Amino acid sequence: MTDKDDALASAAVTAIHTGDVGALRALLARHPRLATARLRDRSADGTTCARTLLHVVADWPGHFPDGPATVAALVAAGAEVDAPFEGGHRETPLHWAASCDDVGVLDALLDAGADIDAPGAVIGGGTPLSDATAFAQWRAAFRLVERGAATTLFTAAVLGLQDRVAACFASATPDRGEVDAAFWGACHGGRLPTARYLADRGADLDWVAAWERATPLDAVLRTSPDAVDLVDWLRGRGARRATDLA
Repeated sequence: MTDKDDALASAAVTAIHTGDVGALRALLARHPRLATARLRDRSADGTTCARTLLHVVADWPGHFPDGPATVAALVAAGAEVDAPFEGGHRETPLHWAASCDDVGVLDALLDAGADIDAPGAVIGGGTPLSDATAFAQWRAAFRLVERGAATTLFTAAVLGLQDRVAACFASATPDRGEVDAAFWGACHGGRLPTARYLADRGADLDWVAAWERATPLDAVLRTSPDAVDLVDWLRGRGARRATDLA
């Protein structure tokens, strides 16, 4: 990008962060290519990555002033609602809104036609719901489900959606690894009824996650420490932390 391009991008980002939708619209009217421009940066490992202005609206920590109106202004100017990030993953703006629990921006993106089940998450290449459940962004996660997001056994267990969990067993018998992972997810989400259901179906109470050295007990203590009933139930069943395993 030229110095002029950098200045335009900086002005657009400032307008987004401050909720100055009028200034953003004026910039987009004078420089239409901003709507689809890629803002290029250096990642921590020195590689080049690129995001769009819609990514900026949804970026951490999210909840920028007038975020939904900002999304609408960008989309009206031609922004690509499902444009993927370029770099170590392919997340869309919806992934980013889900990752910071910004339900207003999430709704605005979906209203503009965003793919609710778009792949590319940093969490296993999955959907926005994969990010929301992994990062314990519960408002965004339940909103995605409410708006039609597909669930897996794991994401249904994390959210305690017992009917969906039971449906997974009714349609086919999940393999042991799926059951163990779902049990870990239920504990991560603090969902005692779902954890009990999965334990009754053979889940390993001391299963160590493939993505980190943490057992279900570790998961609930970290992410859902207020779920005292679940912690007590796990300990009553003899569940251990990863540091206590041989």
